[in-house]
Amino acid sequence: MKLGVEITLFSINPNKYRVDVEDIYDPLFEQIKFHSFNLDTEVNVYGALLNIFSNQSYNVSRYFDEDAAKLLGDILKENDFDIIQFEGLFVVPYLDVVKENSKAKVIYRAHNIEFDVWERIALTEKFTPRRSYLQFLARRLKVYETEQINRFHQVFAISEQDRQSILRFGCKTPLEVFPVALDFEKYITDPSKTSFPTLFHLGAMDWRPNKEGLEWFLDEIWPDIEKLNSELRFYIAGKNMQKQFFEYDSENLVVEGEVFDAVEFINSKAIMIVPLLSGSGMRVKIIEGMAMRKCIIATSMAAEGIKCENGKDILIADTADEFYRAILQCITNPKKWREIGENARKTVERDHDVRFIAERMLNIYQKLLTV
Repeated sequence: MKLGVEITLFSINPNKYRVDVEDIYDPLFEQIKFHSFNLDTEVNVYGALLNIFSNQSYNVSRYFDEDAAKLLGDILKENDFDIIQFEGLFVVPYLDVVKENSKAKVIYRAHNIEFDVWERIALTEKFTPRRSYLQFLARRLKVYETEQINRFHQVFAISEQDRQSILRFGCKTPLEVFPVALDFEKYITDPSKTSFPTLFHLGAMDWRPNKEGLEWFLDEIWPDIEKLNSELRFYIAGKNMQKQFFEYDSENLVVEGEVFDAVEFINSKAIMIVPLLSGSGMRVKIIEGMAMRKCIIATSMAAEGIKCENGKDILIADTADEFYRAILQCITNPKKWREIGENARKTVERDHDVRFIAERMLNIYQKLLTV
């Protein structure tokens, strides 16, 4: 908004992640035109079975609705847009609606490589029938994703790794990297409110990679970590906390579920644990943790796409033993985790400042309009 542009946002509001529009108090929403459409995107056995006999990706087709398309079409007819940006693959089914009702340049911002996420999830699935179905979904998704990528005027990848992946599967469209951007005025740290020794994990717990990674950490790593220090506490928080995680709750392990203020929660803890074993794109929570001067201990998979250096502004751990050693190092040498946290803040200020990224994006918009 500070760059003098007018913004209209059309959002699909899935039942599973339903946001009550009336509860949005962000001042930004007072400066834009906002349209929301509630949609049931839940997986159901009947729909999944029928989809097998179609040529559509079930992952994506669940997000298309004729009434939503009509609402979007009406908005497009009533307004003359210059640029229309699609945030993520799941709104791409509305591309035809946009092209039929607008002459705007269209941009696809890939939050990750979706089919890659599902391929990796399938690799970790032990139950053969489920693994076969996940592989089937990944193949369908790959076909859809690779077909759609060249229907846009511009593509934005979220990391250099994703840009390389998009190029490999045949992208001919102009392609630029735009990572996660933060407004650092909202990420103010207060060390006096940070308790130590504390570990924490924060993430949406109905996202399968988060769930599987945390299960691995709790089963394979935490029992040994817990013995290191009787005062050590591990806090787990996030939306849609699965019932099974509350069963891990103990004196040293606190399962909080959804927290009201994520920034305040992050500030109050010392060391962030991100044990992802699958996924793609860029982990926003890691970027936020780095902005809050936290020492992040994460797998290579979790840190993928972030320009960080192991031992300097993050600690990389891919095995149980590596996690154990990294955590031991941090709780026995508090200076170490504070130093990494300070370096982390400098790194994200360099690469993820919303002001700089927004200006770059606006320059591309302006160039597109002259073509």
